[in-house]
Amino acid sequence: MTTFSFNPVTPHPLLQPFIAKMWVFESSGRLPALDRKLIVPNANFKLAFTSRNGLVARVEDKTFTQQENELSFTGLVDSAVMLDPKEDVQTATIVVEFNPLGAYRFFQLPYTEVKNKIVGMTDLLGKQVSVLQQQMGEERSVKKKLQLLQSFLLKRLENATPDLIYDFCINRIFENKGLITVAQLEKETGYSARWLHKKFTANLGTGAKNLAEIIRFKQFYQAYSTGADLFHLKEYMYEYYYDQSHFLRAFKRFTGSTPTDLQNSINELATRHYTS
Repeated sequence: MTTFSFNPVTPHPLLQPFIAKMWVFESSGRLPALDRKLIVPNANFKLAFTSRNGLVARVEDKTFTQQENELSFTGLVDSAVMLDPKEDVQTATIVVEFNPLGAYRFFQLPYTEVKNKIVGMTDLLGKQVSVLQQQMGEERSVKKKLQLLQSFLLKRLENATPDLIYDFCINRIFENKGLITVAQLEKETGYSARWLHKKFTANLGTGAKNLAEIIRFKQFYQAYSTGADLFHLKEYMYEYYYDQSHFLRAFKRFTGSTPTDLQNSINELATRHYTS
């Protein structure tokens, strides 16, 4: 029987404001055939290093393969992801999840081009990442690998310039759990929807409205992942959605399934990823 775990790592204090969570995923092999192997969008970017074995992910209609000892970057994802180890052998992957305030501070990337994609970091940043990737691959200790990765991030953070208007909007979206309109952000900032959209696409890869939709669904899915069944979440649903059809469209979009189908299936990877 395949076993897997998400082992939390505490980031360096200077990195903590920009990192939603950091962990090491370990698996004894491929996940059980009956498990949906689902990762539900949570509005975070991911930097991953496959220190043992590789990973295969399917996002929308595209398949991405990450080889052993490779650093990859996952842009903002707004649809369901199916994930499994590449080979049926022991697997270990270090993952840093940046919150929407974080990624742009570390990496000046074409975020619209990496949305819903997993891209090798060497393709994005070149030689400096190649050196880091090699150093991490040569280290046997997970602790040392983590130190190398965090040192790399701290060095990049030294040159970070905050985008104050963008940061303000991100904080307002999270404070309101996704229940805020672009018109309200226009009113609060004094900037037009078009100007705000340019900011969001530059730093996030998508617009404020799309991020708000992910955050709104996140409230529901977090409750579901901690054990609440769908029947008892019906009233809770109406706090975030106009009606049942509105909710069902969001559920299908972010999980690739209907609520009934998901509840009747094994989905341990998704729930443990969300609650770890």
